[in-house]
Amino acid sequence: MKRFLKQITVLSLLASMLAIPSTAKTPRLTEEQRIVHVLNRLGFGARPGDIERVKSIGLENYINQQLNPEKITDTVAENKVKDLAVLNMSVAELYEKYPQPNQLLRQLQARGLLPKDLEEARDKQKNATPANPMDNPEYRKAIEEYYRENGLQRPQRIMAELQASRILRAVYSERQLNEVMVDFWTNHFNIFAGKGADRWLLPSYDRDTIRPHAMGKFSALLQATAQSPAMLFYLDNFQSVSPNASRGRAQVMVQAPSQTRRGINENYARELMELHTLGVDGGYTQKDVQEVARCFTGWTIFQPRGGAVAVNALRGGREPMRGPAGSFFFNVRAHDDGEKTVLGNKIPAGGGFNDGLMVLDILARHPSTAKFIATKLVRHFVADVPPPALVNRVAAAFTKSGGDIRETLKAIFFSNEFYSADAYRAKVKRPFEVAISAIRVLGADTNGGPGTHQWIARMGEPLYGYQTPNGYSDTAESWVNTGGLLERMNFGVALAGNRIPGTKVDLTKLAGEKSDKRKLIDQSLKTILAGEVSATTKETLLKQVDQADPVTKVVGLILGTPEFQRQ
Repeated sequence: MKRFLKQITVLSLLASMLAIPSTAKTPRLTEEQRIVHVLNRLGFGARPGDIERVKSIGLENYINQQLNPEKITDTVAENKVKDLAVLNMSVAELYEKYPQPNQLLRQLQARGLLPKDLEEARDKQKNATPANPMDNPEYRKAIEEYYRENGLQRPQRIMAELQASRILRAVYSERQLNEVMVDFWTNHFNIFAGKGADRWLLPSYDRDTIRPHAMGKFSALLQATAQSPAMLFYLDNFQSVSPNASRGRAQVMVQAPSQTRRGINENYARELMELHTLGVDGGYTQKDVQEVARCFTGWTIFQPRGGAVAVNALRGGREPMRGPAGSFFFNVRAHDDGEKTVLGNKIPAGGGFNDGLMVLDILARHPSTAKFIATKLVRHFVADVPPPALVNRVAAAFTKSGGDIRETLKAIFFSNEFYSADAYRAKVKRPFEVAISAIRVLGADTNGGPGTHQWIARMGEPLYGYQTPNGYSDTAESWVNTGGLLERMNFGVALAGNRIPGTKVDLTKLAGEKSDKRKLIDQSLKTILAGEVSATTKETLLKQVDQADPVTKVVGLILGTPEFQRQ
């Protein structure tokens, strides 16, 4: 792997990063420090001019603006994502325009519609029998030609555009807190893009499930995730069927895998309580898991894998009247309609779809949920070890407001703990936060494309790339390791040197100081860190900078310093 830093640079800065030293603590933060703190925690860091802008309107006014994102004009960010087609497409349209090659082939073959060149490639495939059909060059060429002739695109494009939208909005949006909360809830209700149909289901998850509810009521967000086809597929609830349901009747309208085991699936029920609401110590039992799973039988997806959507469309067909592919529906024939008891609450027999709604209401109002959500929010916005007194106050705000996310956040942002010296620059940024904050602080322009995705992934946090439901960690210990920190420093130097395709940095304002090493470092530190840096870090920078492209090197190294890696 190509390295952009000399070994001596890596070792000296890495040693200070592993120590994660704190800047000198003061009894109270200055006005500018408070502003920097808010811009780092309620957003993805300051862009040029942001500190002055917040000073002019007042910090409290700025926070209240961010708590009401619907009142903030966001033209620049929306213009940046307007050409990303997948953001405005239904799941059925995504299945139609971005079909999975092997599935498309099977559908065409089953209907006797396989083009002659594909038939020939398939016949040759039988003789060659490679492990993967796409290993056959003639088959691959024929498939590519078929995609091109019919205006189809590869499914990889879906995630590329969705990832780009997340990056572009985080970089350019004036609704910074809203983007932070989208990131927070996307991680809280984690879904792995690599699982089956979820690649096609995730654009709707971002657009229709997370974004509309990121600053609303937690109960509405919880219900939206429960009914999301992406979540139903990821945690297998779309396959959950009452043992009392007949196989033929239970699978009406459900395109299930041929080898799917019939019966109740407890995956969603368990993660719903352990990760989404109550927490692992929230007071539920295995019996509660089983009862909750019974309540959610029949919550499923119409044609979860897309079925023959692409083939139907190419033949001029229309969507079936029962619903579009990839959409949620309640299959009453698969539901266990008997009486259940969840956390001591009786759910009467015959409730049907309302059984699941009752469970969600019980969980959203439970004291353990208030404590669990408050703890995660305080950990995210204040400190890796959440102050217990603040957690209790935030949980009380959550309960009093009926789970209103804005009111819950207010209890954090207007607390003494949030503005304490101990909280200032105390949180280690996750890779997504590193990349976005670096692009923002330099006033860089980006297309949010693969060049940026790949660096975020190399630093350890590929978007929608965490396989298990618990999502990425929000504490320093998970990110402070030699390999990850090395990639962070390499990213900083690559960004400063304009080595990231699709992202452009203009450092000409700093170039005028390059003849004087100390002035260059001072001006760069002022631009990137508001001048706040430890004597140790500054001395390390002075030792590492020579006259060969000093501006790029200085900026790159500052982006790799402990001070920039923390927020």
